[in-house]
Amino acid sequence: MPEIFRFFGIRFFYFSNDHLPIHVHIKTADGTAKFEIEPLSLIENKGVKMKDIYLAESIIEENRDLIIQHWNNFFN
Repeated sequence: MPEIFRFFGIRFFYFSNDHLPIHVHIKTADGTAKFEIEPLSLIENKGVKMKDIYLAESIIEENRDLIIQHWNNFFN
């Protein structure tokens, strides 16, 4: 599972067999979650604390272009 980056103890990644639409998974010490990139929205949360969800949303928003570029480079 390719890792995009890590910030503040949150791992941002996708699975090598992932599918469209472009999305990103996160992993924290408490659980996992999944976000769609365009528009930015939480798709699934399995145990991640809300403070970490808000932080992850902010990080994704700030790094949206990098995430999309990483996805496109891997899958195309």
